[in-house]
Amino acid sequence: MCKVVIKKVGSYDSRTVYIAVKEIMLQQRINRLVNRDTKILIKPNMLSRHAPDKAVTTNPVVVDCVITVLKEFGAKAENITLADSSGGPASRGVIQGNYNTCGFSLVAEKHNVNLYTKMSSRTLKTDGVMVKEFEVMRPAVESDLIINLAKFKTHVMTGMTGAVKNMFGVVPGLKKAEFHMRFPDKENFANMLIDLCQAVKPTFTIVDGIQAMEGDGPAGGSVRNLGLLLAGSDPYKIDMAMAYIMGFEAENLPVLKAAMDRGLVPARLEMTDITGDVQRYQRCEGYILPRSYRLDFGDHVPRALRWATPAVEKFLAPKPKINKPRCIGCGKCRSICPQKTIEIKDKKAVINLKNCIKCFCCHEMCPVKAIDIKRSSFFKI
Repeated sequence: MCKVVIKKVGSYDSRTVYIAVKEIMLQQRINRLVNRDTKILIKPNMLSRHAPDKAVTTNPVVVDCVITVLKEFGAKAENITLADSSGGPASRGVIQGNYNTCGFSLVAEKHNVNLYTKMSSRTLKTDGVMVKEFEVMRPAVESDLIINLAKFKTHVMTGMTGAVKNMFGVVPGLKKAEFHMRFPDKENFANMLIDLCQAVKPTFTIVDGIQAMEGDGPAGGSVRNLGLLLAGSDPYKIDMAMAYIMGFEAENLPVLKAAMDRGLVPARLEMTDITGDVQRYQRCEGYILPRSYRLDFGDHVPRALRWATPAVEKFLAPKPKINKPRCIGCGKCRSICPQKTIEIKDKKAVINLKNCIKCFCCHEMCPVKAIDIKRSSFFKI
């Protein structure tokens, strides 16, 4: 039975994190999977170019400790690859710059492991519901072991981003934007993410929640000192535990709802599914959810009028809005937009909402938090 490990870790003190990580990995018997010939992919969350203290990306201390433990288990440095593909163009210079700012370059240099910047891809066939093949980074196909190092964050499109959605980073660069175009509907997009996770099959996941993100994540939220690591071999159960701690109802999150519909995860976790510091498996009081996390419009209208719910919900759905005083006109939102609905006019971004699919990629990638989430006042009633 796959259990979710919850570990209380109060800070990014390297010794403290190392002890916790090693205990987790020994408990999960990762040492039995590793030898000198094992090819290992370490997949952090590197959404974009953010310093570690912003809680947007996996903290490099966690990555450092995981590599240290893997080497103690017998892994050879030359067989370990640290790789992620941020949103936006996947040029070598951009990816290297992101690694540098996020602190991963120093970790790779310290351990003499491979830092993947080529972003060449291979086709991965699937028996998915929405997608039958993916173009993914080569290490995602060529590794024997995939260590998924996700970040504990809210997300304006999917409610939260954790173990399952972190696998989306194996899709190189702007190819991710293509999936947003193909699947603008949240439910279909969630099923695509599950198809990908099922195909890539991460071996083991650790979610960095020592400093988490609340509010309008995955980049525009606020830092929350949560003091937790979550881990295990079942990414769906880990996401269920994350959702519970944040205060979400799992059935209202598209990825978990799709996973439940497929029979990949139960509708709720029992205490027997949790191990470690089990007393920390509780709702986090006052955890701020994203403004785009909506209640069902149908709950607010008389039954006789619910036939109109889909159209009205679409009209009232949260939308990205440019905060013009903050906007620096850098054009990153324009380059990431899958629908090409954003222009730069008079050194400010302008969104054509008529064609916007509300994927919020622009909100994710804005380096100065100049794209807000506009939520209808109806849902504040």
